[in-house]
Amino acid sequence: MKRHCFLSLLLSGLLISLVSCGGKKETNTDDGKGGPDKSGGSKGSIGMTCMDLNNPFFRLIADVMEKEASKAGYKLIALNGDTNPVLQNTQMRDFVAQECKAIFLHPTDSSAVADGIKHAFDAGVPVFTFDMEMESAEVRKMVAAHIGSDNFQGGQLAGESMMKLTGGKGEIGIIDLPTANSCVKRVDGFMDYLKKNGSELKIVSTLNGNGKVDVGNKVAEEMIVAHPDIVAIFAINDPCGLGAYRAIQKLELTDQITVIGFDGSPKGKKGVLDKKLYDTPQQFPRKMAIETVANFLKHQKGDELEPSVFLPCKHYLHEDAAKDKNLDGWGE
Repeated sequence: MKRHCFLSLLLSGLLISLVSCGGKKETNTDDGKGGPDKSGGSKGSIGMTCMDLNNPFFRLIADVMEKEASKAGYKLIALNGDTNPVLQNTQMRDFVAQECKAIFLHPTDSSAVADGIKHAFDAGVPVFTFDMEMESAEVRKMVAAHIGSDNFQGGQLAGESMMKLTGGKGEIGIIDLPTANSCVKRVDGFMDYLKKNGSELKIVSTLNGNGKVDVGNKVAEEMIVAHPDIVAIFAINDPCGLGAYRAIQKLELTDQITVIGFDGSPKGKKGVLDKKLYDTPQQFPRKMAIETVANFLKHQKGDELEPSVFLPCKHYLHEDAAKDKNLDGWGE
């Protein structure tokens, strides 16, 4: 009998001990300054989707965003929009369904992903665009904040280099990406510089390189075969520019045709050093990523945000590549 009572007391004590240890509720001790949850938990998820996560430009942005979000106690879910606006609209709806705290968006199409933004806006999920702004002023009002490069100004830098290397005369081609308004602005800036500086250059071909090396290579070859007197090509990003150089090399026209890229990517910078590219007006994706996360944290605290911020681009010429100690990295 005594043994039975002893066992009952022992089991009761163990049960009380287990309840007191396992029933303790974790609390968020964040002081509201954007620091991580000191209890070790996550404060929620942020959805991120971009045009092409395989592009090193967007891969870097995703990696930096993930690091900055993690420091503040949030988990980043980064998805590849795969240049497909239908897919990207679905991804944004999924982020809303997953109760993400925000969406970081690089639109695959500056008009066609408006539905996803409207859905998030109606659900009270803030959307922060980066690199490429939405086309519609009405849709831009639904975006919490935007940060990107000054693509028009970057295009003017490309135009300046084109005038310098050609003397403002001859036939040239453009490899563009008309579904991305950031790339459209690069071409607009390029054309604006030529127009305002007495250019006699003749643009004989403008083809869509889809922002990719293989497509840039293909359309450059088509362009050159159709217009054998071309003296230079402006490509809206480094992958297209380096793809164009491959076509020029294949056709044995490296002494005739010069390429200007855009981005200042590690491969683009190496291309400038190797004289495959004359210039690659430099963007600063790391800063773009950091500032996007910073805008989200300010929004969480109720701070007022600048609706749109545009970061100026810089020339990146052979002399810059020759003294660059961070040739394998992006500009800070």
